[in-house]
Amino acid sequence: MELINTFKRVKTASKQLPLLSDDLRNQILEAVANSLIDGQEYILSANQKDLAKMDPTNPLYDRLQLTRQRLTDIAGDMRNVASLPSPLGFVTKQKTLANGLRLHRVSVPFGVIGMIYEARPNVTFDVFSLCFKSGNACVLKGGSDADFSNQATVELIHQVLERYGVNPDVVTLLPATHEATAEMLNAVGYIDLCIPRGGRRLIDFVRNTARIPVIETGAGVVNTYFDIDADLEMGKAIICNAKTRRVSVCNALDCLIIHEKRLGELSELVKPLLDHKVTLYADAPAYQLLVGHYPDILLQPATEDSFGTEFMDYKMAIRTVASLDEALAHIDHYGSGHSEAIITQNEQTARHFQQHVDAACVYWNAPTSFTDGAQFGLGAEIGISTQKLGPRGPMALEEMTTYKWIIEGEGQIRP
Repeated sequence: MELINTFKRVKTASKQLPLLSDDLRNQILEAVANSLIDGQEYILSANQKDLAKMDPTNPLYDRLQLTRQRLTDIAGDMRNVASLPSPLGFVTKQKTLANGLRLHRVSVPFGVIGMIYEARPNVTFDVFSLCFKSGNACVLKGGSDADFSNQATVELIHQVLERYGVNPDVVTLLPATHEATAEMLNAVGYIDLCIPRGGRRLIDFVRNTARIPVIETGAGVVNTYFDIDADLEMGKAIICNAKTRRVSVCNALDCLIIHEKRLGELSELVKPLLDHKVTLYADAPAYQLLVGHYPDILLQPATEDSFGTEFMDYKMAIRTVASLDEALAHIDHYGSGHSEAIITQNEQTARHFQQHVDAACVYWNAPTSFTDGAQFGLGAEIGISTQKLGPRGPMALEEMTTYKWIIEGEGQIRP
């Protein structure tokens, strides 16, 4: 497969986007949101073709599925993005040198952003809205699981762009093949930034293969520490929400860490998980306390692999610790730098936890399910960055820009 001409067209089309007014970009985003609602039957029909290829018992089925409510929410997120201030043209630094030169550092688009993602058709809309609002073209490489949904979505977006006189190549969907992924990762000079969004295997492949700049997102081995000073009722609600709200997303809870002096309340703490039939992989002290208080069919002894696994399923590990420092050591060893949480009524303990945990998002008395661009008031997100160089945490409009220096003079020359 030869996609070089496709990449060239996207690069050429991208030059148009920074020249559009923010008002026009917002009008187009509103129009796409409206078109999504008007054309929801078409999108849902395409999504059904994708769903028919997947076992409904697969935890990823929920991530793949679109519903009328989810489409309404997606349209709402797109309108939220349209309502936000433009991230372009901000002067982030300015100074006048002794020789009279005036320097301004100004936010500008990257140019072309490549996005690789798996069975998440909603990502197509999120990426388009954030890239378009920030003046970036986007090259989309979705997984084969969601190909019908992605094709229908991009077709709808193209119709709106053409109606407004914008080159539809600014949103390009690649074939859902491994060959297309390889070509994308080698598109030096055409794609300015690649963002993989998916599981650890996908992210590792992109990092190890790409010849273009990459920002890692997505993989989340998420822990929550139930401290000696934690409130039981609060803990029950937080743990259940973090684990069961949507098990297939990267902010879902994977491991409950519990202080050994609170083990006597463990069966009560995990009781809400029974309604969702969550399988628990408990270490020896926790397992001993849960036998007879949690269904045998849903209770398993933990292994070493239990604590470093992103389950993306109704499964959760439990680790017993004797101290806060032991909890921190567990997170340092097994966490992925995504989202971590502590439940405690002790502010000093919480501040120590937040200071020492090395993750993009660190919570005190709140579930990790809040790690989301829309929940953070950012409109939407293109992914959750787990790296430290460049953006970290939910990536939204501001993170879709870089900057350039603008220098003005009156004929000065350098000695």
